[in-house]
Amino acid sequence: MRFTALLVLFSGLAVSVLRADDKPQVPPPNAEAVAAIKALGGNVMQIAQNDAHLDVTLHLASSDVTDDALAQVAKLEGVVWLNLAGTKITSAGLAHIKGMKSLQRLHLEKTEVGDEGVAQLTGLENLEYLNLYATKVSDAGLKNLNGLKNLKRVYVWQSQVTDAGIAELKTALPEVTVIGALDLKPVEPAQPEEKKEEEKKE
Repeated sequence: MRFTALLVLFSGLAVSVLRADDKPQVPPPNAEAVAAIKALGGNVMQIAQNDAHLDVTLHLASSDVTDDALAQVAKLEGVVWLNLAGTKITSAGLAHIKGMKSLQRLHLEKTEVGDEGVAQLTGLENLEYLNLYATKVSDAGLKNLNGLKNLKRVYVWQSQVTDAGIAELKTALPEVTVIGALDLKPVEPAQPEEKKEEEKKE
């Protein structure tokens, strides 16, 4: 009886160790790439003290961020968040990040990215958030997202995506939320109160 209990205990510990080993380990970031990104005014940091996955931001860079910067980003392993909003990257530049399987959040708003760029994202199987606001992406480009089963939220406001394109994506990915043109209704002025009845004459 005691032997059986010990066997079960050790088996449980072994499984726990195996599960811990199965957790993907992120190597230290490439120092050369980090230095190049920071030289542009970007930043590279861990997403949490106990999580070595990386958050890379270039949207507040003090220098022009072009496709060359993405070649440096591609040298980093374990990037889960990448913000390229407002930079000068192009569709061609996204070829550098098409192999970043760990990527979960990608900001491309206010860039020159078009349909060819979105076609580079088909292998990002863990992508959950994609911002295409004010890009050149159309319905044709949006179709490339149909296979990204983990995608939860996509922004396409002020792009070339139509309601038909949004509907098609929602059919392919029923769980996705697509934010298109904002339905901003003007605030109607308050109606003046009805005039009170004239006071009765004394």
